[in-house]
Amino acid sequence: MRDSESGWGRRAGDCGRYGRLSAARVVATALDIVDREGLSALSMRRLGAELGVEAMALYRYAAGKDALLDGMVEALNLEVQGLLAAGGEEATPPVGTAQHPEWRTELHRAAEATYRVSMAHPRVAPLLAMRMPAVLKEHKRVLVLLEQAGLDESGVSGVFRAFTSWVLGYVFVELRAMVDNPDEPDPAFRLGLHRMPAQELPRLREIAPAIAEHGGLDGLATGLDALLDRFARDA
Repeated sequence: MRDSESGWGRRAGDCGRYGRLSAARVVATALDIVDREGLSALSMRRLGAELGVEAMALYRYAAGKDALLDGMVEALNLEVQGLLAAGGEEATPPVGTAQHPEWRTELHRAAEATYRVSMAHPRVAPLLAMRMPAVLKEHKRVLVLLEQAGLDESGVSGVFRAFTSWVLGYVFVELRAMVDNPDEPDPAFRLGLHRMPAQELPRLREIAPAIAEHGGLDGLATGLDALLDRFARDA
């Protein structure tokens, strides 16, 4: 009888500090580690220690660190989908929504959900620009919206590029103000300017209070509308 049939293989290493392991538990714990300590802290050994199992036990659920990273991107995508499925009760109405077709409203909702999830996981969000196979699964939603809007191939390609570039770029600029120390109240210190000679980048020091603040959902929606308006004029 094989170990998998007898149950011995699972009993030997699958019961950790929080009970029996599963792929979802492994990814969720990896996500929690990165949320708290950053991507550099994640390793199979560190994850095993957090779960209370030997690192080798994790390979039943993730082939390695790359698989964990893809799993975390998928976890973020699931959070985005959850917000969208909830109907956006807390959503900020995008600029000019009343005059916009449904597909544009849905793009705004997708952008806002991505923003909210990224802000909730600032140390994981950079993976959205790095783990393309996992990210492309979520991009399919946007492509379907654009095709349903009746855009031709050129229009779909153009709006898709503009949408993804704006949303991810906006998110990463928002996160940049948190890179050095998100809990530091002084904007110059939060941006890490204290690590540079005082005479360097004088203009940046002057405007540090402004650029250290988040543009928020209003800025996200305003910029997205400006992009989509451009494509509407060219159509």
